[in-house]
Parts: sequence; structure tokens; C-alpha cells
Amino acid sequence: MNEKKDIYILAIESSCDETAAAVVKNGREVLSNVISSQIDLHTLYGGVVPEIASRKHVENIDGVIKKALDDAEMKLEEMDAIGVTYGPGLVGALLVGLAEAKALAYAADKPLIGVHHIEGHICANYIQNKDFEPPYMALVVSGGHSHLVYVSDYGKYEILGRTRDDAAGEAYDKVARAIGMGYPGGPKIDAAAKLGNPDAVKFPRVFLEEDSYDFSFSGLKSAVLNHVNKQKMMGEPIVPEDIAASFQQSVVEVLVGKTIKAAKANGVKKIALAGGVASNSTLRGKMQEACEKEGFTLSIPSPILCTDNAAMIGCAAYYEYMAGVRDGLDLNANPSLRLGDR
Repeated sequence: MNEKKDIYILAIESSCDETAAAVVKNGREVLSNVISSQIDLHTLYGGVVPEIASRKHVENIDGVIKKALDDAEMKLEEMDAIGVTYGPGLVGALLVGLAEAKALAYAADKPLIGVHHIEGHICANYIQNKDFEPPYMALVVSGGHSHLVYVSDYGKYEILGRTRDDAAGEAYDKVARAIGMGYPGGPKIDAAAKLGNPDAVKFPRVFLEEDSYDFSFSGLKSAVLNHVNKQKMMGEPIVPEDIAASFQQSVVEVLVGKTIKAAKANGVKKIALAGGVASNSTLRGKMQEACEKEGFTLSIPSPILCTDNAAMIGCAAYYEYMAGVRDGLDLNANPSLRLGDR
């Protein structure tokens, strides 16, 4: 009887401001996961500066890949394929990782597999929970995306809802800036909210039409800005912790409510969180409560797997590899790539 051959993927992620590389075995076992973050640099500017991000990727990417291989105690020649994020993201940043992956694939004569960044975030759940598998409902929430996705099988995605304006993480950043907390807004609002009263300010919950799974956070963001300006004009005190807690409660109620509703409507009893905002403590807690009430299983990646990393890209690349997907050296970056498109 033939033993099943182990598959090793060298994965590269550079879609925004993290330069990352990882070695992943059989899709779910992470042998190394190296991340070089630029967050301190971009904090100086109040957000990610695309040109700076691209330049730092160029500086860091060789060292990050070498460390990933060293940490895994493996060589490039031992890899079965090279997986790389090719969209969506910042086009300059994407091109750095993609060019590196192409060069390695060509030099070592290895297959190249392009990976959708959001698919990577969803696949982080397979690393965190070794027995987790489709079908399930995935809530993907990050600085650039807010998606409700029905995952029917590995690599099979149906987007049921998406944001019509600001992504959840984008709203966090803008509100944090408005109440003087700075960048990055997500973790700062999460921390401040623990000290505030979530019922102090009655901000709107935007559920849109009865049958819609879409999201809209620009109105909520505007409500926060209007509240802050009104307090200033009236000479009333502004309590950032109360605003943070009230804002966060509004966001989380909508995210949890729509996810549970979508899961029920599609007959699935498993839910997965994905994306940077999935590391938010209130979202994790409220989703857990809702799932326990409904008898659903909830998968949440650890915080290191919620933020941008290459291990999740390696996991997604593995399932594409097993499905026979191979990309040519003419693969180009696609900053607005839709989930499910190739």
C-alpha cells in the first residue's frame, strides 16, 4: 500500500503592510510563519502609505523567506509548490510578493499557485481547527472587506453579502481617528471599549432591507462624527471610552445578527470568523454567545492567524494545488480580485 506523500508549500503574502512567508505541510500543519510588520512606520502617517509599503516589502522579502525556510529546517528544493497572494490588495505591494514567487518558482522549477487574499483568511480556520471543514458560513471582516460567504466546499465560495460602503475595519480606523485614538483603530477601540459604557450613546444599527445580507457602516461612522461635533459645539464632555464601546456594540450586533440569520437560512450549523477584525474581543465573545444559543459550532482563528500572514496563504494554496490549479509565470497582480474568480 502506497503511503500518501506529504505536500509542502512555501507561501508568500505581501498584499498590504505585512511582509510574510511560511512553510505549510499538508495544508494544516504550519512549520514556520514569519511576519515582518510595518505598523509602527505607518502609524506615523495615520494609515498605510502604499509607496512606503511597497519599498519596505522589497527590503524585507528575501530575509523573511530565508527565515521561513530556516525555521522549517527545509530547503526551497524540498517544496512542492510556491503559493502567493495575487489579489486583492495594494497593487505595488502585491507585485513585490508576486515577482519574488515567480522568480523562486522559475529558479527551482516549482509550480506557482496564486491565492485570493480573502480565501486565505477563511482558510486560517483549517489551521486553527484541524477537524473543521465545509460546509459553513464565514464572516470575513477586515480593514478592506466585510463579506458574508457561504463555503460549500474547499475553494467553493458564494458571497451572500458585502459592505456597500466602508468595511468594518475601515470604520474602526476612521472612528478611532475622530475620537483621538489614532492608528490602528481596531485594537485601540477594542481596548478602550472595555472601559466604557456600551449604552452611553444610542448609535444606529444598520440592517438594510429585510432580505439583505449586505453591510453598511458609513452611516454609523457619520453618526459618531456628528455626536463628537455636537458635544464640542455644546461644550459637553467627550468620553472616548463610552463612544468606543457604543460604536463597537452597534457594529458587532449587526455582524453577529446577519451571520446567524444567513447560517439559519442556508441550513448550516457551523460558522467561521476570518480577517483582522475577527481578533476583536467583543465580536468573538458575542458570536460565541449567539452560536451557543443556536447550537452552532464556531471556529475562530487565533489573533496571529486573523491578521495578515502567509500560513493562511499556504493553507489555501494547498487546497488549490490538490484541485490541480497551476498558474503561469504571466500571472499578474489584481488589486480588485473578487472572491471565487480566477
